Amino acid sequence: MTKKDETIKAVEAKNAISEVEKRPLKKFGKQETIEIEGIEYTFQFPGIRKAQQILDSSKMLNGVISDEAYNHQLMETVIVEPKTNWDYWDENSGYREVMALADNFLGRMFN
Repeated sequence: MTKKDETIKAVEAKNAISEVEKRPLKKFGKQETIEIEGIEYTFQFPGIRKAQQILDSSKMLNGVISDEAYNHQLMETVIVEPKTNWDYWDENSGYREVMALADNFLGRMFN
């Protein structure tokens, strides 16, 4: 192996750093899985901008968060597996616990 080949190998090895090591604070797409009553729910962070949009669009005219609007968006955006909606919760238990944990997950990602 020539000196030039060794240099190229060294540069390639340096550039082979994983995405996690390159960007340790990257939160977009970060996932967390929890199990509630035998069902695994996966939460995924949609990014700071989308998270802020969820909060802003969930506020009523008086500035108070509407739980219905907020939880609907959690189901649409944050809870990625299994896909949930209002009909899902009519047939499955754990609604309040899953929504509280999804809210907690989203809140922790804001830091």
